[in-house]
Amino acid sequence: MIVQMKSQCAKEDIEHVIEILDEANTQHFLIELSGIKMIEVFDFSHNLDIDRLKNSPMVERVVKKCTPYLAAKQDSTDETYQITLGEHATFGGKKLGIIAGPCSVETQGHLLEIAHAVSEAGAVALRGGTFKPRTSPYSFQGLGEAGLEMLALAGEETGLAIVTEVMGVEHIPLVSKYADALQIGSRNMHNSNLLLAVGQQAKPVLLKRGWSATLAEFLMAAEYIMLGGNRNVILCERGIRTFEEFTRNTLSLAVVPEIKRVSRLPIIADPSHGTGRRHLVAPMGNAAIACGADGLIIEVHRAPEQAWCDGDQSLSHQEFEAFMKSLPAFAEAAGRTL
Repeated sequence: MIVQMKSQCAKEDIEHVIEILDEANTQHFLIELSGIKMIEVFDFSHNLDIDRLKNSPMVERVVKKCTPYLAAKQDSTDETYQITLGEHATFGGKKLGIIAGPCSVETQGHLLEIAHAVSEAGAVALRGGTFKPRTSPYSFQGLGEAGLEMLALAGEETGLAIVTEVMGVEHIPLVSKYADALQIGSRNMHNSNLLLAVGQQAKPVLLKRGWSATLAEFLMAAEYIMLGGNRNVILCERGIRTFEEFTRNTLSLAVVPEIKRVSRLPIIADPSHGTGRRHLVAPMGNAAIACGADGLIIEVHRAPEQAWCDGDQSLSHQEFEAFMKSLPAFAEAAGRTL
């Protein structure tokens, strides 16, 4: 069982709860994470007055742990959370959300051209990396704040919501100044300090699955964010590393309907990172929508062969437009609209 305290609780409020637990001869442990205080209770018996706990000063809630997913749990009557990015982009409802743009922000003119192209094709949000986590320290690492400024301008011109990655706790204020949603990349899905920190700010969070993460680990990462008070989490299946070498990753689409069964969080798919091959992006994107995904995030570049990174998995403007024209049939089959 978990007793979660309100953020403004005082020492005496915690001591009061602990006194109730001691009177019932329970074993318990105080957990403190970035200002969040919880008391985990073990082997509690009928001697414990649950109502007294719930009504104690500064107790946020008392949850009997029938599932490890306390914040994102799906009950039979629950609907998926609808999460809004910017003014118009919504994920989790009947209408699908498509995020598109370059792997990394390169130049202002290049970015504006892509932004207009994906907007005209039907995207609702623009992606683009400005802080780039790269395997090699000698690879392009992103333009930083200059890239954020370019994204903001592109968003103003097109009306697209802005989605970009935040790599460290120290970057959160800066990225939040420009972006409509903060992306947690695959490498940082296990970074609990970063997860807690983005959970304590107001912007929606796009959480990508770690490249070797299990479904349980993926959802528990979302719990860290939601524990901070931010329930606006969009999950993203972006493929996991397996023995297969034909594709960059293995896009595990079975996770999409399973997330829908156990959680209230919307989930989108990333067929670009999930395959690493341009010709597979459209068919796997269609498959993701057919099995229940709430949207997609796709890499698009004016000239993929000239991209500063990940050109092999990026669609050209024409390829993205053709894909968007094919998507409504799969959306309709899944009971969704574009």
